[in-house]
Amino acid sequence: MKTRMANTVDNYHGTLVADPYRWLEQQGDAEVEAWVKAQNQLTEEFLQTVPQRYTLRERLTELWDYPRYSIPVQVGSWFFFQKNSGLQNQPVLYRQQGLRGEPDVVLDPNLWSGDGTIAISNFSVDNSAKYLAYTVSVQGSDRQQIRIRDLEAQENLPEIIHWCKFTNMAWFNDEGFYYSRFPKPGSVAVEDENNYSQVYWHQLGTPQEEDVLIFEQPNAKELSFHPSVTADQNYLLIHAFHGTDSRNGFYYKKLGTEDGFVRLLEHGEAKYSFLGNEGPLFYFFTDLAAPKGRIICINIEQLTEDGWEEIVPEQGEVISNVRFINGQFVIAFLHNAHALVRVYGLDGEVSSEIPLPCLGSVEGLSGKQQQKGLFIGFTSFLHPSVSFYYDLQTKKLTPFGTQELKFDPDQYETNQVFYPSKDGTEVSLFLVHKKGLKKDGNNPALLYGYGGFNIAITPSFSPSRILWLEQGGVYAVANLRGGSEYGEEWHQAGMRENKQNVFDDFIAAGEWLVENQYTNPQKLAIEGRSNGGLLVSACLVQRPDLFGAVICGVPVTDMLRFHKFTVGRYWVPEYGNAEASAEDFKFLYRYSPLHNVRQADYPPTLVVTAEGDDRVVPGHAYKFTATLQAAQQGDAPIIMRVDTKSGHGHGKPVTKIIEEHTDVYAFLLKVFSR
Repeated sequence: MKTRMANTVDNYHGTLVADPYRWLEQQGDAEVEAWVKAQNQLTEEFLQTVPQRYTLRERLTELWDYPRYSIPVQVGSWFFFQKNSGLQNQPVLYRQQGLRGEPDVVLDPNLWSGDGTIAISNFSVDNSAKYLAYTVSVQGSDRQQIRIRDLEAQENLPEIIHWCKFTNMAWFNDEGFYYSRFPKPGSVAVEDENNYSQVYWHQLGTPQEEDVLIFEQPNAKELSFHPSVTADQNYLLIHAFHGTDSRNGFYYKKLGTEDGFVRLLEHGEAKYSFLGNEGPLFYFFTDLAAPKGRIICINIEQLTEDGWEEIVPEQGEVISNVRFINGQFVIAFLHNAHALVRVYGLDGEVSSEIPLPCLGSVEGLSGKQQQKGLFIGFTSFLHPSVSFYYDLQTKKLTPFGTQELKFDPDQYETNQVFYPSKDGTEVSLFLVHKKGLKKDGNNPALLYGYGGFNIAITPSFSPSRILWLEQGGVYAVANLRGGSEYGEEWHQAGMRENKQNVFDDFIAAGEWLVENQYTNPQKLAIEGRSNGGLLVSACLVQRPDLFGAVICGVPVTDMLRFHKFTVGRYWVPEYGNAEASAEDFKFLYRYSPLHNVRQADYPPTLVVTAEGDDRVVPGHAYKFTATLQAAQQGDAPIIMRVDTKSGHGHGKPVTKIIEEHTDVYAFLLKVFSR
């Protein structure tokens, strides 16, 4: 499909860069909408010819039809959790008394819209379990409203709080809560609507107009603030972030006094996560002078170096999650990208190790400082997420909820191997496939990666991957640099000017799969989403000969302009800024997928995006697709699937998820049978 080109050229520090498809950035424009409609029609015509499409959808629907629970949150004697019975578009929020109580429905978002496109994004319950504050997202948007429910009366309070993104609600007793918000649209320039984060206090029963501004830093407009309140309700805390940079600041204020905020830790030095306090003793997880993490104590009444004490020093494994509960630290570690959990005392010594079912991942730890136990969320490639309650006194591990499987996990196996990247760095690769797989180089293989933002890609369950395994496929997951699998040094080795390392790691994973007879280039597919979409689009243009198919989901592809859209400026610490820095421009332009498309024989490519994506705007996908289609010299399809009434992925209805995955696997089935 040919797309109209315009004569748009920018000057980046003396280098002229053409941007002929910039007009595709204009969402809502009639010409853009017509272009998207034509692209979707082209894709539908291609997929309609796949005879197995209907049976794939049927099997995916079967596989998705199992109960799924979020990690419970304990408040007093109540346990709050979200559950999807199987094929509900959105999970329902429940509460129950104790581990064996009967669940009661608190909120069912499936009743809020006919198509399931309104979701609960987050929730928080006050310590008396009288009130629930929750955020609502519409059609996958990052924009959220806060609403408040009286749990005893089972009705909502009249106030609705607007202009929030990524906020939490930090309760003070049952009087109200602190939250963060952005300026009201129209009150600042459009480009600043995601700047000027502020912390407000909301008193229950009052309109938002009466909320009290608690904290702001207008001279540092790009900082974002996340408020919380200590378990003893004595201190208001603020974690301050610059974009996605994990090196945050930390401020605190004594509640009930006229004292202002104390800026204890400034952003830009290291990561500091508050764990809990015992009076003036504040416990933190930090990577300061410890790339794999450690736990320290700061006496806020003695703010000198003598007031800092190391409790748990840096270990051989990476600390991925910590909770301070019942005077102990429960720490989840990553050992070669899979989980271990240990309990440490205040003396820094290990008191116990919590057994996990198999090689897998801890998805989260849930528990409050004063409680006697916590929930551990666990998953693996072949086992859906499950929560275990761990009693710190009895050391007993109890599963929460029920599990049902629509497949036999014993038919498959998971292995971990290590391979050398281009520069010799050893990289971990997980392999999942049927037992007894014949390594003759003819198996279809799907290689997945992410490699960025200090995010670890560890074993996780997906019904769609089971479908792939049932079709005889190999599923491979690479632990690329840029993630947090091996600590902050591993992250930094894959960010900014080092980003090419990530692509080299991924390409080397593909080469290893071919060399070791798991597959061949004609049957090797790669997939990634968001920053992973950047990964696969960059690898596509760098090594089109290595791959037989590409699934490029909600991708970042224009590395010169990403910071200009919605929350794109949050990513500048990770990627750089081509407009502001000549040095950044050099390395960004060198790998930017959009700007490195050349005339070539590209493999079959499916680009997936959504009209409502306000995190990675669909203009990235639109421009990349148009550029690839114009440059394609072979006969392989370059097509795009654009979803409506959904966003980057969060809150997406199950029906839409199944439809998208059906089309992805129908695409792979067809192109691998060519």
